[in-house]
Amino acid sequence: MRPYWKGYLKLALVSCPIALHAACSTAERVAFRQINKTTGNRLRQQLIDEETRAPVAPEDKGRGYELAKGQYLLVEDEELDAIEIASTRIIEIDSFVPRSQIDQRFFDTPYYVTPNEPVAQEAFAVIRDAMRGKAMVALGRLVLSKRERVIALEAYDKGLLGTTLRYPYEVRNAKDYFGDLPDLTLASDMLTLAAHILDGKAADFDPARFRDRYEEALLAHLKSKQAGAVREPKATLAAPGRVINLMEALRRSIAQDKKPARKGASAAPAARKRA
Repeated sequence: MRPYWKGYLKLALVSCPIALHAACSTAERVAFRQINKTTGNRLRQQLIDEETRAPVAPEDKGRGYELAKGQYLLVEDEELDAIEIASTRIIEIDSFVPRSQIDQRFFDTPYYVTPNEPVAQEAFAVIRDAMRGKAMVALGRLVLSKRERVIALEAYDKGLLGTTLRYPYEVRNAKDYFGDLPDLTLASDMLTLAAHILDGKAADFDPARFRDRYEEALLAHLKSKQAGAVREPKATLAAPGRVINLMEALRRSIAQDKKPARKGASAAPAARKRA
């Protein structure tokens, strides 16, 4: 529960100490270490000079800005630290914008925002509850890893959810990818059939239903290997066949959805879960 960042949240003349905690983590995923296949020992990486191929000591490691191929401008850590930014330890709310206006491509990393001291809870609650009644997102700035980031803040549960936003130069232009797609005129009955398929698969968003099937298969493989079992490699899945008649494929999709479920099919997921 160690904070990722500590500082102050400021709205006009109201301020309070806060902490940012990473809202997402990949720590639970299976991770591998690089090892020597001969000795079974873990490997360690070592920095090598590109030209001399000699190992480089940690104290000789530095940063360089590439001016031209193979030509670098040396930049010291002290120089970067000297580039002061006013928002180093303060998130000052600059404006409130409708959340619906923020293009989803700009959302980057989410953080839980909490008061950092007991005396700050009242001021934090005032800012949080004032925001809760609005369909607005607060925009502020903060420094993470020496880079200033724009952060969007909104009321979430008993705290705030802060999501860093990408800068415009970080978001690629969609026209570069979609510009060559033709404007097709589709038959209305074809769209009706497609809409019918969509309606049949409509559901409420429930992340508890998400399954990381690769992670499950990987864990099963590791457990069986540890137990000494030999698992047969599965055949590679074939690519779906090319659709020749789109209308016929839509009709067959609807007919397939209308087929009654096989007996015992609903019990299978529960059995697999117990296993």
